[in-house]
Amino acid sequence: MINFMRRKKIYFLLSALVLVPGIFSLVLFWLKPSIDFTGGTLWEVRFAESVVSSQEPVVEIIRETFTGQGLEIASIQASGEKQFIIRTVPLTTEQHKSLVATLKEKLGDFEEVRFETLGPKLGRELLFKAFFAVTLAALAILTYVAYRFKNLMYGVAAILAMFHDTFVLLGIFSLLGRFFGVEVDTLFVTAALSTLSFSVHDTIVVFDRIREILRRNPSLELDVAINQAVGETLVRSINNSLTIVFMLLALFLLGGESLHWFVFALLVGTISGTYSSTFTAAPLLVIWRNFSRQGGLKKIFQHH
Repeated sequence: MINFMRRKKIYFLLSALVLVPGIFSLVLFWLKPSIDFTGGTLWEVRFAESVVSSQEPVVEIIRETFTGQGLEIASIQASGEKQFIIRTVPLTTEQHKSLVATLKEKLGDFEEVRFETLGPKLGRELLFKAFFAVTLAALAILTYVAYRFKNLMYGVAAILAMFHDTFVLLGIFSLLGRFFGVEVDTLFVTAALSTLSFSVHDTIVVFDRIREILRRNPSLELDVAINQAVGETLVRSINNSLTIVFMLLALFLLGGESLHWFVFALLVGTISGTYSSTFTAAPLLVIWRNFSRQGGLKKIFQHH
């Protein structure tokens, strides 16, 4: 049997190599919010086939039109061969009408697929609700896991592993926002909540196997039980995750632009969740046991 827990320092070091730069970026730069949180207008338009034979001139004409009216564009992205999504500052009815007239004059008639304006107040409210949803989910998971396993140790370890995955995701997107201008929107919140769910689901599989082993052999050391449980569940966890990763990779490479970063966030969450359930949550049980048994921090990482 492989002694996985003997290398717990290495597992935490690998986590730190990903977490520290991300947390550093979060503290300094935070995330780059989209208009979903800051307020603004999302305008999706569809042009005639003849207009979009070359996308670059169309994008430049749209930018020039907005600039000519003193309006700032946050981003323009293609959502299909003939469609563009424009994110900009909140537009009034008069500004909208003026832009429509100018664009029709320059590019011909077009179809408005979506025109949505979100005020800053609604954006802040949405951000608060997103934060509240994550906090509520974490508390519910802590309570449920601790109750089902009849031990607070399991609940705390699961929550810490879950926050590990959350900060991995937040840190990576903070760095992407800082250096590549990637924004976070409501789809990112969906991906973050999905990451929490996947992380805890995989962790519970490992914890349940540990509990079964200890029930059959009450005198067995926790380290031995964890090593056995990890060995029995590792292949299953990897195979399960790979089926999700392959699907997400296909969607990431072939899907639309509007789903690009949402799918990437799910990919990060899936990979991080698979790693943390085995190499973060399980070692945390050993650390908790060592801390309780030794009564001090200096022997937390002592090998047995």
